Amino acid sequence: MNNLTEFVKVKAQNTLLTDAFINIKVGLHEISISILERIPSLALGAILLLSLILLAAPLSRLVLKPFNYVTQSDLIRSVSRRAVSLLIILLGCYLFLKLAGLTEFAVAIISGTGVLGLILGFAFRDIAENFISSLLLTVQRPFKLGDIINVNEYTGVVQKVTTRATTLVDFDGNHIQIPNATIYKGVIKNFTTNHRMRGSFVIGIGYDNDAKLAQQLAGKLLADHPHVLDEPEPQVLVDSLGSSTLNLKVYFWINVEVVSVLKMSSVLMRDLVILFDDNGISMPDDAREIIFPEGIHVTHSDKPGQTTKATQPKETDVISRAVDAARAKAPANALDDVSSEANSIRQQAAQTTDPKSGENIL
Repeated sequence: MNNLTEFVKVKAQNTLLTDAFINIKVGLHEISISILERIPSLALGAILLLSLILLAAPLSRLVLKPFNYVTQSDLIRSVSRRAVSLLIILLGCYLFLKLAGLTEFAVAIISGTGVLGLILGFAFRDIAENFISSLLLTVQRPFKLGDIINVNEYTGVVQKVTTRATTLVDFDGNHIQIPNATIYKGVIKNFTTNHRMRGSFVIGIGYDNDAKLAQQLAGKLLADHPHVLDEPEPQVLVDSLGSSTLNLKVYFWINVEVVSVLKMSSVLMRDLVILFDDNGISMPDDAREIIFPEGIHVTHSDKPGQTTKATQPKETDVISRAVDAARAKAPANALDDVSSEANSIRQQAAQTTDPKSGENIL
């Protein structure tokens, strides 16, 4: 009885194995027949996919050709062509999968592309932000190559703009790469757009001097200088009251493409010191308290002709004569080098090694 039971079990197992093999054989046969039936469709889909991949670039240029007049930016044109090329390639993938009988998979691939784009967008947010900022900079063009700009605390000549960063060459000869997102969201000062720039400095005179006379002398010196612009006119104003000096602030305008504001300030300060000294206008040091525990003996002596205070001129041309006399004492002033460093920095930017951080987009 036991032998009979075991025989029945073995026979049942053999039957199951046989049925499994038969099912696998039938399935493989059906799959092979299905593949053979779909070979023409697969071949056609593969031909379409390869054709669209090869023709993606020419087709994108053809599609966007009517819109070339919209923008002259090479970056925007390149990005537009790549976007259209990607859409054409995705269309080829969809047609291939659909002809292969994988319609649902094709729809999943196409819909998953958007989800993948969102995931990549969050993962590479900074890169995407800089890239989008570069697109906006090429459209709005707040500056161009060779312009002198200031962004945050950095000032320099624009050497290169890529999809990631903008490269400046500062006045120390350093290359500074600033992310485009920082530039787009920051405050941009373009010193090249308007060639006129205002310079200023402070000079102090003693309280025992005539402040109005000092202002007139300084104003005449500025007005007569060949590198100081007449419009807007220079100004000499009382700025503050110091501990021992009345501080005058001198404002002047120059053409920044021709004259250096730093050199011009240096020359004007030197000339004003000479002019004030010749006209008896004192420029005392800061007041200091000195204590003499044992006291100090002071002897007063009046010397004929000694003057300690500048007097108001009685003739209208006295100021002009005073300025001319100060210039005559220093004839070398006409040879002062006040040329702008802008062109030399541009030449340095053109000659220096180009950081390999991408193609130029401006």
